[in-house]
Amino acid sequence: MDYHPPLKLMEEVEAASKKKAGLDVGTMLVKGFMSGALLAYGTALAFKVSAGLPENVGALVSGAVFPVGFAMIILLGMELATGNFAVLPVGVLRGKTTLDKLFRNWTWVYIGNFFGCVFVGFLLAIALTEAFVEGHGALGEKIIAVAISKTLVYEHAGANGWVTAFVKGILCNWMVAMGTILGMISTSATGKVVAIWLPVSTFFALAFEHSIVNMFVMPTAILLGADITVGQWLFWNQIPVTLGNIVGGAVLTGLVLHYVNKSAPYPAVTEEKPVTGATRTAP
Repeated sequence: MDYHPPLKLMEEVEAASKKKAGLDVGTMLVKGFMSGALLAYGTALAFKVSAGLPENVGALVSGAVFPVGFAMIILLGMELATGNFAVLPVGVLRGKTTLDKLFRNWTWVYIGNFFGCVFVGFLLAIALTEAFVEGHGALGEKIIAVAISKTLVYEHAGANGWVTAFVKGILCNWMVAMGTILGMISTSATGKVVAIWLPVSTFFALAFEHSIVNMFVMPTAILLGADITVGQWLFWNQIPVTLGNIVGGAVLTGLVLHYVNKSAPYPAVTEEKPVTGATRTAP
């Protein structure tokens, strides 16, 4: 059957949480690196195809193509921190793993994601500028504009900007983590891709904040000459967005789905006691 109903789906999430928690550090780093790289590719493609389009049309087009990177991550079984923000808490609640293994996975996968994003961003910056001797073109301008909107605009708004980044992080990963879990709802490649496309395209089209995507956007923009410091990126975007992503993934996705799909307890099996004083009746 090419579909897991919700209770069966959460059993798949349980199994995934145990497997992810048991990965060694090297595997988490390499799988995280690959996920960051693939997500960077998807982001660059979304920016490329939507550049110059009217705002609403551009949002629709970019949202439609961005999930290509996410789909490759799911199909290849790579590790993405924002998806694991939902999967590992389910495993903790269901006794499949522990809190220390949860934080171990989150930390190493997040680091691997960072290196993958920065690596692709560095190569893309070289490609766009002919090794930093030419202008960065329309795609470079788009990356810089997006980076400014994700940092300096929030900084200008002060505390309200920080809260906005945090809330956008929640809204984003409610959908992205849902995509990770829906990627387990089917046994076919086509079913997985279709299922994850729905929530992931929604988040990107609405321009919410994804901490791993921003690991590609911000460093690449800085390499291309954006007037943004590392401190501004970290304080006004990366920190609040990551915290928001954790809330959206762990609470609004993983814990909610766990709660509404708890298996009903089996009734206790009791032995039938012989009736005392009974007499055997002859046929």
